[in-house]
Amino acid sequence: MDPKGKVALITGGARIGQAVAQALAARGCALALTYRTSREAAEAAAKSAVDAGVRALVLHADATDEAQIRAAVNETASKLGRLDILINLASTYVQTPQPSAADWNAALDSNARSAFLFSIHAAPIMKAGGGGRIVNVSDWLAISGRPHYKGYTPYYASKAAVAALTESMALDLAPEILVNAIAPGPVLAPPDLNAEELSEVLAATPLARWGGAQEIAKTALFLIETDFVTGESIRVDGGRHLA
Repeated sequence: MDPKGKVALITGGARIGQAVAQALAARGCALALTYRTSREAAEAAAKSAVDAGVRALVLHADATDEAQIRAAVNETASKLGRLDILINLASTYVQTPQPSAADWNAALDSNARSAFLFSIHAAPIMKAGGGGRIVNVSDWLAISGRPHYKGYTPYYASKAAVAALTESMALDLAPEILVNAIAPGPVLAPPDLNAEELSEVLAATPLARWGGAQEIAKTALFLIETDFVTGESIRVDGGRHLA
């Protein structure tokens, strides 16, 4: 699929979302950007898109609220005229050493259920327009079958669920809609990592660096532009899974 002249809905407008938005806008794709708390980041991405010569829309939507999700999808199609691409970036990453039922529900809702709900509401619009692309975000650990870090059970399970969701929806929505996932590794360093922890990550990554948000944007573009890849989860981790 050529992104030019298409419309993409991107959930989660901060950091990686801004890089993906910029890459799509540069290729002539109009954008709808949803946010829950990161309004400034979404608005900055929208302004950059408009400066690049494409239309852009900023929408408030809690990715765990189905009514708000439905409204955001419908408003995107109504105001921008179509919906061809869905990038499910909205996500949370929370350590839960002694997880509760509430922790479990929060992780599954924000990481897996949100992608499911955005997808089921976007898919009929995409099919009516001739087809589309859905790109989800899992995690290199879940794709590799390596829990590795203690205290992340709800998070890990939610990202494994995203991979399963991607495979199942790819089957259900074929051939009109291709559904794939990106599984990031060390892309952006969390702000709370100390120098020793940063060094440990680099030592365990064969490419010996953090990837940066642009690597996710490049992968998203590939999954949008391909016409023969579906149901895949692609690790973008600098070879971290090999160590």
